[in-house]
Amino acid sequence: MRLAYQFALESDFVRADGVEATEFPELASAYRVYAVPKTVVNGGAFIEGSLPEEFFLDEILKTLAPPKEEGSS
Repeated sequence: MRLAYQFALESDFVRADGVEATEFPELASAYRVYAVPKTVVNGGAFIEGSLPEEFFLDEILKTLAPPKEEGSS
C-alpha cells in the first residue's frame, strides 16, 4: 500500500485507497481478494503480492498499456 500511496502523492493522475478486506467482505469478494496485498488498477487489472518499487511501476505501466495486436512485435 505504501507504494501506491507514494505514487498518488507524486501524481495527480493516481489515486490510492486502502481497504481492510476483513472489514469489507463484499468488496473483497467482488475483487476476488484471497491474499494481500492485492492492487487493483482501474477496476480490472490486478497485481498480487508485494513488489519492489521498480517492479511495481513496471506492472502498473503494463496494465495501462494498450494490448498489442496479433502479428506485431
